[in-house]
Amino acid sequence: MLISLFGAFESGIIYAIMALGVYLSFRILDFPDLTVDGSFVTGAAVGAIAIINGVPPIIASIMAGAAGFIAGCLTGFLHTKGKINALLAGIIMMTALYSINLRILGQPTASMLNESTLFTQLKSLPSTWAIVLVMILVILFIKFLIDYYLKTEVGLALRATGNNKIMIRSLSANTDFLIITGMGVSNALVAFSGGLIAQYGGFADVNMGIGMIIIGLASVIIGESLFGTKTIVRATFAVIGGAIIYRIFVTMALRVDFLDTGDMKLITAILVITALVAPRMINARKEKKRKIRKRSELMQRKAGEA
Repeated sequence: MLISLFGAFESGIIYAIMALGVYLSFRILDFPDLTVDGSFVTGAAVGAIAIINGVPPIIASIMAGAAGFIAGCLTGFLHTKGKINALLAGIIMMTALYSINLRILGQPTASMLNESTLFTQLKSLPSTWAIVLVMILVILFIKFLIDYYLKTEVGLALRATGNNKIMIRSLSANTDFLIITGMGVSNALVAFSGGLIAQYGGFADVNMGIGMIIIGLASVIIGESLFGTKTIVRATFAVIGGAIIYRIFVTMALRVDFLDTGDMKLITAILVITALVAPRMINARKEKKRKIRKRSELMQRKAGEA
């Protein structure tokens, strides 16, 4: 059990990078981006093929992120310049990426079991905590970069674009450029995570991105429900925590006798529904208790005056 939870924590940190990318598009830009299902595989495919062809794992991971950046920018371009609905633009790009990813891989699955990846190098170190410690440093570095970026002038304009595009455009801001670059950064993080997951698992598969947007949204929603979103620093921390907690929940759920690996999507759906509904039910209950208490106090005050 402890080994399973340790593995869930490891993979949760890697998936947290993808969740941060989803947070940028879903929360900051208010853009329902389905490109994620394709760009995640793009990162895995580019990273895997680069490593198979002798590229150092770190450089291959950066290449994966760059490929995702291009995919995200194309989605943003379709939406802003092509005037295509945001949801439809993501679907179109996700569909196109399936064929592109298959072209990159050359086959449905590419194995890296005999290759030197970032994680095989880390596993060769004496400490069993090497992977966790390195990935914690990586995710914290990315988190602090996002926190800093969103507090800069460009970052504030990006946040304003997501909140009220018409208002920020009236202030002469180039909202099209902001959306395109924002989508690029978002999918760069998703693809970078995909490249790392491929190295972590030892393979890249053309279908490994199916449902990835739901996993990202689950991480964001669970994190926000548990940790809150009062500040950007707290929100990004919540997303990371949500991704880790999601992986732990899924791992624990799959250990139940009547559930198997094929039920993972159902578990994800239940977790998302719970994370969405539970806070509203709790708040409604608190509000009801507050009204009852207020009514009781008012009645006592009237009785005292009489």
